[in-house]
Amino acid sequence: TKYQSDYPEGIVTLVDDSHGIGAFGLSGRGTEEVTGVQADVLVATLGKAFGVNGGYVVASATTIAYLRETAPLYIYSNPITPAEAAAALAALDILESDEGLGLLEQLRHFSQKLRNGLQQLGFETLTGEHPIVPIFIRDTAKTAALVAHLFDHNILATGLNYPVVPQGDQEIRLQVSAEHTEKDLDYLLEVLGCFNN
Repeated sequence: TKYQSDYPEGIVTLVDDSHGIGAFGLSGRGTEEVTGVQADVLVATLGKAFGVNGGYVVASATTIAYLRETAPLYIYSNPITPAEAAAALAALDILESDEGLGLLEQLRHFSQKLRNGLQQLGFETLTGEHPIVPIFIRDTAKTAALVAHLFDHNILATGLNYPVVPQGDQEIRLQVSAEHTEKDLDYLLEVLGCFNN
């Protein structure tokens, strides 16, 4: 609302929080929880933190009605199955339990441990508590070489190279899971340290 008067046609905020829902914020409610701001349109997937096929859009009734009538990806797709819906509900039940809060705390701890370890090894990354931890390599050949080095040590990592990202923004995106262990992270940092030296 702060800038609303500058835009006579209005402002619509759309947030794709596929990596945030279920993993970001004290209770796992994502970017809206962390920022304290509600998006006009929130898009997310059930396929990451909840481990189920499908996704969803949260918006006003008018926006949802419009999307139902005009979005070809919605019109020509099938709904999730009853079993997938039940699995998503079970994942939500876990997220809202003491177990879920403990897993989120562990996830934040592991994410910070990885960030600290990367910085100590001299890698460039982003600060924050999000479980997606990038390593900015900023060079296509070096990114590909590090992905291959990790793979050779049984670590699966995805490199993002030009033209997927702009020249100079090449990176490897690591995703921390509450199912990882301290030993997993120590091994990753050890393998990265061998490459960086």
